[in-house]
Order: sequence, then structure tokens, then C-alpha cells
Amino acid sequence: MRRRILFSLLLLLSLPILAQGQTDGSGAFFFVGMKLEEVFERFGAPIAVYAARGIEVWQDDVIFQYSVGDFYIFGDRVWQVRLPAAYGISAGDPKAAVLLVLGNAAEDMDDHVLIPLTGQDWPLVMRINFNKTYAVSAIYVYRPDF
Repeated sequence: MRRRILFSLLLLLSLPILAQGQTDGSGAFFFVGMKLEEVFERFGAPIAVYAARGIEVWQDDVIFQYSVGDFYIFGDRVWQVRLPAAYGISAGDPKAAVLLVLGNAAEDMDDHVLIPLTGQDWPLVMRINFNKTYAVSAIYVYRPDF
């Protein structure tokens, strides 16, 4: 009886993590590569629109803010998204927990962690930034070839 309760509890706690890692097209990683018309069809008008200035003029982005995340647009496609949570990791989580969740595939760069993602026709990378106390400050998924 105790084992059944423990198993049920572990299963319930793991469901949110499993759902975030889905590769069936409904997960956040499939936002990268969407055309503008697909974004508007799926999410409607953005909450806000703003620009981000890059070091070079060609690095400037238009960003559409939605409740699911911020969509960075280049031309007519999303090339990067900023997410509040992904793969069981959320803003504010400690770095040690992030490294534990991501495992050996994560590349620790001190102030951020990189991990390649699979499941798309193009390369994707997840970048998790940390603040000065090594808590998650931002989560990005992007095409490194853009």
C-alpha cells in the first residue's frame, strides 16, 4: 500500500516535467520556426510589441510578448523564444537543480548553461541564464544558425 502511494505521488509530480518536454508539436520548442501568420492564428494579437537593439544593426529584433513567452522575430519567422519555464526548470530555480535536471548533456558556462535540443528539422539550443546568486533569470530556446 505504501509503495503504491509513493509511486502515485512520484508519477503526479513528474507529469508537469514530462508535459513540458513533449515533442508532438504542442511544446514550446516548436514555436521556433513558426511563421508570423501561424503565430497570429494560434495566439492572436500580442500583449505587447517591442524592439531589442543588437550590437550590430542586423541583430535588431522585433519581439512579440505573449503569456506563453516572448517571440523574437527575424523576417517572417520566430527564431528565438524566451520562456517562463521549460523542461521542469523555472525562473528562480537554483543552478544546482538545473544541472541535476539537465544531466550530462548540459554545458556549464558559469553564468549560463547551454543544451542542444532535438526534435526539429533544424538545430535548437536552450540557454538558461543565471543572476549573481546563481538562480535562473531567463530561459531561451533559439536557432543557433540565425
